[in-house]
Amino acid sequence: MPETPQDLEELAEQGAKSLQNLSDIAELSLKVWQAALAGQNDSASPNKALEEMNKALWSSPDKLAQATQEYWLAQQNIWLDTLSRWQDGTPPVPDGRGGKRFAHAGWSENALFDYVKNAYLVTSDWLQNQVADAEGLSDTERKKLEFYTRNYVESIHPANFFALNPEVLEATAAQNGENLVRGLSMMLEDIERGDGKLLIRQTDMDAFEVGRDMAITPGKVIWENNVLQLIQYAPTTEKVFAKPLLFVPPWINKFYILDLNQKKSLMKYLVAQGFTVFIVSWVNPTSAQRDETWDSYAAAVLEAVEVALKASKQKSLNIGGYCVGGTLLGSLAAYMGKTGDKRLASATFFTSQFEFSDAGELQIFADEETLADLETQMPDGYLPAQTMASAFNMLRANDLIWSYVVNNYLLGKEPFPFDLLYWNADSTGMPAKLHLYYLRRFYMENAFAKGDFMMMGTAIGTDDIHIPLYHLATKEDHIAPADSVFRGAKMLKNAQSRFVLSGSGHIAGVINPPAANKYQFWTGDMQAAEDLADWLPEATETEGSWWGDWVRWLKKHSGKKVMAREAGQGTGIIEDAPGRYVRDRFDLR
Repeated sequence: MPETPQDLEELAEQGAKSLQNLSDIAELSLKVWQAALAGQNDSASPNKALEEMNKALWSSPDKLAQATQEYWLAQQNIWLDTLSRWQDGTPPVPDGRGGKRFAHAGWSENALFDYVKNAYLVTSDWLQNQVADAEGLSDTERKKLEFYTRNYVESIHPANFFALNPEVLEATAAQNGENLVRGLSMMLEDIERGDGKLLIRQTDMDAFEVGRDMAITPGKVIWENNVLQLIQYAPTTEKVFAKPLLFVPPWINKFYILDLNQKKSLMKYLVAQGFTVFIVSWVNPTSAQRDETWDSYAAAVLEAVEVALKASKQKSLNIGGYCVGGTLLGSLAAYMGKTGDKRLASATFFTSQFEFSDAGELQIFADEETLADLETQMPDGYLPAQTMASAFNMLRANDLIWSYVVNNYLLGKEPFPFDLLYWNADSTGMPAKLHLYYLRRFYMENAFAKGDFMMMGTAIGTDDIHIPLYHLATKEDHIAPADSVFRGAKMLKNAQSRFVLSGSGHIAGVINPPAANKYQFWTGDMQAAEDLADWLPEATETEGSWWGDWVRWLKKHSGKKVMAREAGQGTGIIEDAPGRYVRDRFDLR
């Protein structure tokens, strides 16, 4: 049937709209790449990966030649199989290979995309197998190379490219390219927000606000200096334990992971259990912190200890640290033990490392070459927040980078609101001297574990810690591996230690409120085991959160009950919690 004038008019309108969309895409693409190229400065780029891979591949030319022959034979077989099925009309058989990034039906139902998928999987497996089998590499070099190779093969995944992704092509045809217009607009906004570098949004950045939706446990900022604010939370019980608890979070992230929302807040939970709780909120550094060091951060925590004791009218307190905050706290506890300072009643370490011989995936960023690259990125005396955020995202690039590239920029979809990813995007910088010292002295030299460590002019070691300790490791932790945490705990031989292993990983294994009824934890005698693999089979498994176990332990070191203290009594009040320091976002400066 011939088209009616109305049909022709609608077709003309659709054609004009499609042409306008193509024009918008071209214009936005130019702006995006101009902005992106202006901000390139990444030592862990694909070029770096290719350089490192070439070194490994050519370490054994004979093996490489044989492996290359096998690779091309496998590729030939894929092509012949595809051609055969194409000719006789046999549809591909879905096999589930490749995981969720190949979940769309088009990857299996269409012969061309099925070929692309299988060719990629063969290439990915081949590259990673060559690295795994490369000769003449140390364990450290192999892990670094495996990281670069994994990031390379994830970056060339066919789903990342418009023309090779059937889901994106399907959406583009259905929407006349409007998905790409929306996506490129978001991409340009994210590059501008990252001041020239692509700062991928992982959640709806307008859905949350610190102090409104998160970091909402009531309290007051009672003291501050150049590197931290000290928050005291308001009591919710008539009586509290005499000895307060001071918590030292990592400065690599904002503290409110421990006060994420009403249902997930460890701070709210502790206050409800009758503890007087203080927490450090680290500054988000600028050039004003260019001279800060490991010693100056430790000295600031010592000042916070004195303020918390003054506020609670006590002579000693319990202290806790998370990740690198716990590593700092461990060295500080050794210093206090060596100098006869009795102000610590106990210490708790969440996923904190003291022995760095095999210290997890961050160790790939700790060598002379990487440190030299880092120094060039810190001309103002601090590491920009987006640099550290990029490093953490690369540890899980498929989940934290490429899935959002496809969802946001190719499909044109806004990411869902998710409080944890909002916190993850609220990145912090680090003082240059502090960060380089941490990477060199701990990750590269393992100085504290080897007894080659100075703090504030005093030689200290693991034997200088004598107070009761609670160690928490998480089973699937890639930042602070559980076996590394266990080794460090074993080294503190003069302390009375309790070791607990939680299910899940570095964040979810720690932030696991009892009401969620998720995961499990293991407890047992640490002294009788040589390592974590030896300890775990004999440990007792308990369903649910470890929080209750810690609180029962903490109460034993917290003294008798006294009348609750209002926040700021005896110290004064600077402002309401969560304070100015935590509200300082690098992408809004």
